Amino acid sequence: MKDKIIIKSSELFLNLGFKSVTMDDIANEMGISKKTIYNYFDTKTKLIEAAAIYKFECISMSINDIVCLNANPVEELIKIKEFISSYMSNLKESPDFQLKKYYPRIHNLLRKKQFEVMQDCVTDNLNRGILVGLYRKDLDVDFISRIYFSSLGALKDEDVFPVKQFNLKQLLDNYLEYHLRGICTPLGLDFLNKKNTTINNE
Repeated sequence: MKDKIIIKSSELFLNLGFKSVTMDDIANEMGISKKTIYNYFDTKTKLIEAAAIYKFECISMSINDIVCLNANPVEELIKIKEFISSYMSNLKESPDFQLKKYYPRIHNLLRKKQFEVMQDCVTDNLNRGILVGLYRKDLDVDFISRIYFSSLGALKDEDVFPVKQFNLKQLLDNYLEYHLRGICTPLGLDFLNKKNTTINNE
């Protein structure tokens, strides 16, 4: 029952907003009593934390599935970008903005988890790219992996990138292009250009 509450709550929070969804809403949606929910989560904040971590783990697993495809490093980043763009486009609310505004402790907790996962993922991607000649050998891998994480976070800053002026897909497309053109060798750029031509012709 606990897992079912977390899964249903995460759906409601992401579609309707962390602040607006009440424990009554969750109970009514599931056809259970509010007391049942409180048996597992004595506050709404604890339920939000559990739901947020659950969604983070789901996203991390999906990204790991992409990594396990063993695509070349440039292709891998493109596939991850496409997954994130597709996932985020289906959300009616901005979960990151809401958590940061209303639940900063949970937001900070998730940000630390995101950094740990992304640092490993991007570092591995960079090292493999260097090994196969798609990325430049002179890259500072630790610096680039950190700036990659920080820059992705900046894309969610609506003061810098107002939603009326920039859509998420555009931001992710432009940022990945910017990132790859800064680290690719001529071989990597050749693959990227061919990939872009294929995508544009689809």
